Amino acid sequence: MQINILLFATLKDRAGKSRLTLDVPEGATLNDVRVALSQAIPEIEVNVNHAIASINREFASDLDIVQPGDEVAFFPPVSGGDHQPEIFRLPYEPIDHDEIIAAITTPATGAVCLFSGIVRGQTHKDGHLPQTEHLEYEAYEEMALEKMRQVAQEIRQRWQNVQGIAIVQRLGKLEVGQNTVLIACSSAHRDDGCFEAARYGIDRLKEIVPVWKKEISANKEVWIEGSYTPSHQDRHT
Repeated sequence: MQINILLFATLKDRAGKSRLTLDVPEGATLNDVRVALSQAIPEIEVNVNHAIASINREFASDLDIVQPGDEVAFFPPVSGGDHQPEIFRLPYEPIDHDEIIAAITTPATGAVCLFSGIVRGQTHKDGHLPQTEHLEYEAYEEMALEKMRQVAQEIRQRWQNVQGIAIVQRLGKLEVGQNTVLIACSSAHRDDGCFEAARYGIDRLKEIVPVWKKEISANKEVWIEGSYTPSHQDRHT
C-alpha cells in the first residue's frame, strides 16, 4: 500500500525533498515506516529514527498502524524550549550504542552515563539456571513503551539537570554475550546526576516495565519472575 510522507526542517534538507510517496506492506506500523523510509533515503536514517512523527496530523507512537493513503510526517522537536531528547525502544535487532549516545547528546552535553546489560552464560543465583545457552525476551509492548516514558519522567523529576534519556530493551532470542538492555542519560557535567539517573533507570525498568525473560539451558527452560508488586504510586499520573 502507499502512504504519503512529509519531511520538515533537518529531515527535509538532508533528503532534498519535503514530500514523497512510500510503499509499505498492509498492517505496517509507524516503526515499519521509519525503517522503510531510512532504506529509501539512507541520508536521513539517524534523523528519522529520532524524529517526532504524526499520522494524519496527530502525534503517533511507533506501534500505531498506518492505513493506505495516510499522511505521515516526520520532524524534529518544535522550536522553542530546551531540547531534551528521549528514546524508548523495544527492538529485535542489536542495539547500536554509538547511535544512542549520539542521539541523546546536545551541544551542551559534557557527559553520558550508560548502563548496558548482557546475557550471562553462567549464573550463581537462586531461581536461575547455572548454565544458560540463550535467553528469550518478550514484553507487553504497548504498556512497556508507556512505562519507559514514565521512568524517564520520574528521572527528570529527580535530576533536573539530566538532558537526554534513552531506554532500550531487546526482545526475542539473545545469545550469550549479546546486549539485552541499554539505559543512557546525558548531562552537562558528570556530577549533574547522569550516574544516579542511569542507575535509577535500570532499577525502575526492572520494577514496572512489563518485560520477561526465559532462560534456556541444554535440558531446561525457566521463566525468570521478579518479586516487586506495583502499587498505586506506580501509576502514571
